[in-house]
Amino acid sequence: MTDLLEKKSLKLPLELDQIKNMIPHRYPFLLIDRVNELNPGVSGVAIKNVTANEPFFQGHFPGEAIMPGVLIIEAMAQLIAVIYVSKALVEVESQDTLNDTNYADRVGYLVAVKNIKFKNKVVPGDQLVLRAKVVGRMGALSQVQVWAEVNGKTVVEGSISVSEKM
Repeated sequence: MTDLLEKKSLKLPLELDQIKNMIPHRYPFLLIDRVNELNPGVSGVAIKNVTANEPFFQGHFPGEAIMPGVLIIEAMAQLIAVIYVSKALVEVESQDTLNDTNYADRVGYLVAVKNIKFKNKVVPGDQLVLRAKVVGRMGALSQVQVWAEVNGKTVVEGSISVSEKM
């Protein structure tokens, strides 16, 4: 799969500018900083550097900054979007690259969040390692196992269902 990635100018790691061409999210809602591992359509690993300057820390919570769980889920969903867009990219016959083509319109939809378990807080200074792996497909729907780690320890795990864009 790495050869396919290189032929389509998807050299890893994917940096912020490349990610912006793959998904429609922008500051302050772009929640992944880099993609370090990618198997198009199958799995990926991304990072989110959690800083004290994040706008959500202003109210969550004053005196005890904790990254909202729903935003960790959103970050994992954004990684899933990159996984799916990368699959579409390697299937394209042209020699377009992520530097001059916008693939964000290929992002599908979040359908369900299941069995999410929050095991620990995510706080400023943490590097959140996001992981996603497609574990089942039925038509346009996919079931994706997701989890996030800080310092090698799982802080969130569960399942997200997504659909391809129709």
